[in-house]
Amino acid sequence: MAKEKSLLKRIPGLAFRILITLALIFILVSAAQVLFVRFFNPSFTVSVAGLWIKNLFASEDRVIPRHNWRELKDISPSLIKAVMAGEDQRFISHHGFDFVEMNKAYQDILKNRRTRGASTITMQLARTLFLWKGRNPVRKVLEAYYTVLLEVFLSKTRIMELYLNTVDWGTGIQGAEAAALKYYNTGAGNLTDNQAAGLAAILPNPHDWSPTQPNRSVMTHREHILRYMGDMRL
Repeated sequence: MAKEKSLLKRIPGLAFRILITLALIFILVSAAQVLFVRFFNPSFTVSVAGLWIKNLFASEDRVIPRHNWRELKDISPSLIKAVMAGEDQRFISHHGFDFVEMNKAYQDILKNRRTRGASTITMQLARTLFLWKGRNPVRKVLEAYYTVLLEVFLSKTRIMELYLNTVDWGTGIQGAEAAALKYYNTGAGNLTDNQAAGLAAILPNPHDWSPTQPNRSVMTHREHILRYMGDMRL
């Protein structure tokens, strides 16, 4: 009986130590993931890996991912400005979270308006590189955690380079170079202001929208981007 009581007393402490150990392992592994992309270009993303798996079980209509890595200096400044204008106008000044946009989104919710997107480029990159699709609370917490890590360990230049090379621009179209070739038959370094704004305009819904066959939403968003591109500073 005494041994059983002693064991029962030890269980909470043992469980606590196990949780602490698992937490430390997770922190070390996640930090290593972020440090890896600081120095090395990722060859694929979670979404691309999912597409590969889907292709294994597809008898036909397989989609071969398109991806050609380009250093940031080889990508048109117009595209960089367009993406910032459309997705994250305070990218240079914030530290991963745009509290101005988050507050506007919160006010929209209170007024029962259509909620605007408040995800920054860094937050989107965290999802693309490290997380699964979905909107559950666990993923949102992990997204915030990886966003902090990315901002701590990577420069803004590297974050933008990773984003433009990994962002989803349509089914099997990963990154700026693949998107430029697909939609405009040119390289990412040769994109004009209009072409760059067109690509940035479809980022909210890249699987249903096209920059070359724009619907009303794309045209409106493209004009908005063109209007603000001149205000973006690299």
